[in-house]
Amino acid sequence: MPLKKAQNGLENGDAGSEKDESHFGNESHQPDLDLNDHDGEQEAGDSDGTHSALVENGLGSALTNGGLNLQSSVKRKLEAEKDYVFDKRLRYSVRQNESNCRFRDIVVRKEEGFTHILLSSQTSDNNSLTPEIMKEVRRALCNAATDDSKLLLLSAVGSVFCSGLDYSYLIGRLSSDRRKESTRIAEAIRDFVKAFIQFKKPIVVAINGPALGLGASILPLCDIVWASEKAWFQTPYATIRLTPAGCSSYTFPQILGVALANEMLFCGRKLTAQEACSRGLVSQVFWPTTFSQEVMLRVKEMASCSAVVLEESKCLVRSFLKSVLEDVNEKECLMLKQLWSSSKGLDSLFSYLQDKIYEV
Repeated sequence: MPLKKAQNGLENGDAGSEKDESHFGNESHQPDLDLNDHDGEQEAGDSDGTHSALVENGLGSALTNGGLNLQSSVKRKLEAEKDYVFDKRLRYSVRQNESNCRFRDIVVRKEEGFTHILLSSQTSDNNSLTPEIMKEVRRALCNAATDDSKLLLLSAVGSVFCSGLDYSYLIGRLSSDRRKESTRIAEAIRDFVKAFIQFKKPIVVAINGPALGLGASILPLCDIVWASEKAWFQTPYATIRLTPAGCSSYTFPQILGVALANEMLFCGRKLTAQEACSRGLVSQVFWPTTFSQEVMLRVKEMASCSAVVLEESKCLVRSFLKSVLEDVNEKECLMLKQLWSSSKGLDSLFSYLQDKIYEV
């Protein structure tokens, strides 16, 4: 059957193939896509070449683009037991049950016992966040909250976990309509953070590379954070002329201590994975070559536990913090809205970003 392409860009679940591969924790993903016009068609000579080109350096077994047929059940079993790669072809080979499960900038996989969400933005650089991307993550969290999964795994495609807010997006939107867009973007951040606060199932995060800004601020809102040795963390809000977000004004002093939290929020201090682990922001750090295997082993072990036990355990740990975090989130987003609404605050942000562009 001819492939029907979405008018508003590629959506998760569409069939196709790509020339460029980007692997989790291996290399940054490329935006250029090469879509086939037919679903399930593949030349016989291309099968072995595609299979050998898969680099097994991600979480789970190597994924193909729907056209590679393994020749025996034994081979399929062995392939299923291997680690699978975090690459952009996931958005075409992932199984979708309903049309409303399709996404453009994230990949959602339904695994046995857990839901896997991968940041895989094609509309921004280094998995940075825009209101549209944050809305997709919220929708995926909402779906995962009501399905039969026991927990959620959050990770990213490429060599960067998340670079925070997309500042080029901010410049473009706030320049056109400062008051309207400042309200819209601040509310998008508020709802995005609130979705993590209210999620009842355990959230496990696999940090394969740098986590900056809002990408680092949401980590204390999750339950378990595992990081690769290559990962590092930075929240330079004051440096880039912004106020803290993601409840980091409360969670960072609680976890890291006031002194280190102030250095991160005011001075943009960078934490290595080992430093973050020693201060309690990260649970464990793994060697990059075995990171994916270690994460999947532990996630599958958690998924074998009782769903009721996991959810009730999280409730006991988190329930008394929920209202506090929601209040902090409201105040932080209100401050951002006021900052972006004022000409002084906006000029400061613009001048900083222009200086960074000239430096490049």
